[in-house]
Amino acid sequence: MFSTLDLDIRPGVGLGIFDLGTSFWEIIEMLRTMAHIYPQVEIKYDPDSSAITPLILHLRPHLDLLFSSKHQRLHTICVRKLRDAHPPVTLRCSNMVLCSPEQPLTRKIVTTSLGPTYPGPGDDIRYPGDTSQDPKLQVPMDGDISRAVVKVHYGVTLHLFASSQPLSFRIGHTSAQDLMLDLGQPDRVHYKDDARMAIHSNALGSEEEGDGGYFYNYFRHGIDFLISSTSHQVKKIILHTNIPGTPMFQIYKRCPWELESEPEDDEDDTPPRKPFYDRFETISHFLSPREPPPSMLLDRTDEDENLTLPSPTTRLYGYDGIVLEVTESSQVVAVMLF
Repeated sequence: MFSTLDLDIRPGVGLGIFDLGTSFWEIIEMLRTMAHIYPQVEIKYDPDSSAITPLILHLRPHLDLLFSSKHQRLHTICVRKLRDAHPPVTLRCSNMVLCSPEQPLTRKIVTTSLGPTYPGPGDDIRYPGDTSQDPKLQVPMDGDISRAVVKVHYGVTLHLFASSQPLSFRIGHTSAQDLMLDLGQPDRVHYKDDARMAIHSNALGSEEEGDGGYFYNYFRHGIDFLISSTSHQVKKIILHTNIPGTPMFQIYKRCPWELESEPEDDEDDTPPRKPFYDRFETISHFLSPREPPPSMLLDRTDEDENLTLPSPTTRLYGYDGIVLEVTESSQVVAVMLF
């Protein structure tokens, strides 16, 4: 016996517990606690363009959630198979039942509930923010990152939705207290006790000090800060792209970073930038016109025998002041500034 899935349509706002504009990361985190209601979840994307592909979250058998390609935000909600009784579905709008196991969805019920409107293509009935059972809108979430401008040897400047004041975090200057004041409590504090990369510090262009430090992990922003345990200042910044199919997918929310360099001349007010969705070859040439440096192979599934992925390995490329983590398909999954 299946319990009824009761969904309230809010045109231009959302459906049931799902609000338009919510990030993919937040939706997945919520669904982890609701496996008894949504036991079958499937993620669909284009593996050939995984950095910029829209994401479809299929909650069998009734719901399809479509997320935008750049910011991975809930853009469209589709309700399907209304007559499938596994589980049965009830749709409401403004406290009026549009359909239920006993009452099929009809044009008359929709127009009675929502009023007259212009016809859509075919048999569609279209309303602002609602195409029969397909509400559409993309709403920015206040406090989320709209753009992260990365400057090598400096740090990162975060531009937030609904805020005209950017936040700048500078390597060697920003303190742990500054992070707490600007970004709030980190989602996790992790003390660095793994020194295996120290032997490769010269090859990656970084300096591994005896001071191991500790991480402020902001999963909700897609950023890690490594902080010195002696000065308590930021010494490394890691920004995550959250690319589907990679080992770190869905651990962090996407951080929409872009690399910035100096203007080509004094008359150029717009510095050149390269966004996260450019391929590695383009970003590598942007950082250095020479051939890419030697890379190190990284397999994040080595320590987890239960984790299997079609492409589990990435490569680390070290440049002056920055390290890129790159997939086999030339997508940059993370940048590390030091």
